[in-house]
Amino acid sequence: MGRMLYSKPETLETEKPLKNIDSRDEPETEEYYEHHRITCDPKQSPIRIDKFLMDRIERATRTKLRDAIDLGFIRVNERHVNANYKVKPNDMITVVLPKPVSSGVLEPEKMDLDIRYEDEDLLIVYKPAGLSVHPGVGIHHGTLVNGLAYHLNDGTIGDGVGFNARAGLVHRIDKDTTGLLVVAKTEYAMAHLAKQFYDHTIERTYNALIWGEPEADNGTIEKMLARHPRYRMLMAVTEDPEEGKFAVTHWKMLERLAYVSLVECKLETGRTHQIRVHFKSIGHTLFGDEKYGGNRILKGTVYTKYKQFVDNCLAILPRQALHARTLGFTHPRTGERMHFTTDLPTDMVQVIEKWRTYVGARKVDLEMMRESLPE
Repeated sequence: MGRMLYSKPETLETEKPLKNIDSRDEPETEEYYEHHRITCDPKQSPIRIDKFLMDRIERATRTKLRDAIDLGFIRVNERHVNANYKVKPNDMITVVLPKPVSSGVLEPEKMDLDIRYEDEDLLIVYKPAGLSVHPGVGIHHGTLVNGLAYHLNDGTIGDGVGFNARAGLVHRIDKDTTGLLVVAKTEYAMAHLAKQFYDHTIERTYNALIWGEPEADNGTIEKMLARHPRYRMLMAVTEDPEEGKFAVTHWKMLERLAYVSLVECKLETGRTHQIRVHFKSIGHTLFGDEKYGGNRILKGTVYTKYKQFVDNCLAILPRQALHARTLGFTHPRTGERMHFTTDLPTDMVQVIEKWRTYVGARKVDLEMMRESLPE
């Protein structure tokens, strides 16, 4: 069975460090690729493209480059080429490779991982709320990848090679978001799955509880996202194409509950805090989302009984009400289309049930009031 061994991650030319980012809130799936654009010299002699790139991209192995070529990550003059292609003078070569996310070596830690599926190429793991996906500033232990490092390497670090803070992750979800993640166990699986994310062929749906009731039953939010100009731990909608990254969220209504709604979201892109910021931008902040102001009453009249009800709900669900429910992709080895789903977590179920009960009682009260009015 193939195991992913990791050396120290490379420093990328195109990677610009972001300041003051809370490492406990993870991007969902972005910035997983290093981008290179290379123009061949007018006097370039013919040479195989893999050898040519090995001399120009730091720590790019021939195997990694061949996999990238096979998967369509490498193009010459905007066209796919074979591994035996020989570069020519003035060729324009574009390269997209999966990249490490952060530097440093982490210590494998034994933990009870909720693994829903596993084979020799990949595994599907359920991440509960409160579990950071990987180490960051001030967080060195107790993360999901610490547990994955232990699991993937049978609890040991072989040949003196440590695991870096990537540990097979192809995508991530926020610390306080629950749901499914796919983890690669081989370099080829990593490249193949990364290509599917890059091509937006991965299927991901989320369930979210939002404040208010959108008038429509479904819709699409297309807005560019960037770091908040003042609060660098937050994201914000922007119209500046130099700063923002295009983001698309498709959604549909699942249930209207008077002052909140349960919606399903399908991601076309995977930007940091995408669902959270997109819904805030249309006036429907996620319930319980402290970072974006959803942990207070945003819809409904503030009076003692209602405020106490909302406070009780927030005590049960002291986080953003967001759950990565389904995950679909093509298996890197077999080509089989795979699909996984998981039920809503207990805290979201309990809060939704409380809102259902509240809405039902509210309807009864309104009916009684109408009946008591004189004709």
